[in-house]
Amino acid sequence: MGRGRSTLRAYGVGSGLPTDRFGRQCLLARRLVEAGVRFVELTAPVGWDHHFLLKQNLSESCAATDQPVAALLNDLKQRGLLADTLVIWAGEFGRTPYAQSGTGRDHNNKGYSIWMAGGGVRGGTRYGATDDYGHHAVEHVVPIHDWHATILHLLGLDHERLTFHYAGRDYRLTDVSGQVVQGIIA
Repeated sequence: MGRGRSTLRAYGVGSGLPTDRFGRQCLLARRLVEAGVRFVELTAPVGWDHHFLLKQNLSESCAATDQPVAALLNDLKQRGLLADTLVIWAGEFGRTPYAQSGTGRDHNNKGYSIWMAGGGVRGGTRYGATDDYGHHAVEHVVPIHDWHATILHLLGLDHERLTFHYAGRDYRLTDVSGQVVQGIIA
């Protein structure tokens, strides 16, 4: 089997596979990174807003994305690109630990998991934790401005110097706060 075919299989690209659409996005992302494109955003092809039918829909979402994103991370690492490529996996919100309408979960801005890889992030690090129910963060709580400051730092930008003038005031992307989360920096 040729190298191209094995690459397509690794990404889950193939007619009728649930991984096909996202696998193509991940493969294209790898090619863009190889070509020097500095920012690439992927969007999962299936909905992650699981307000209803959580068990079924979350299973389908994971089945469509797990293999392709694993292939992307492996490919970037094998090609020596992961060290300089920041990969962030996040959704719009965290989720409540209790059911919404019996089969789903509602938005939760108090407990939110994100994973990051490469690009200066300390590999294998778990930073922070929620309470026993997963309702709210209780350990190493990272406010959104701190997370943004950390991302900007990993991209080589000082969030305190990155300002723009608007309505007679200097603003920065992290507003008036934000500390780099040193605990996840490699």
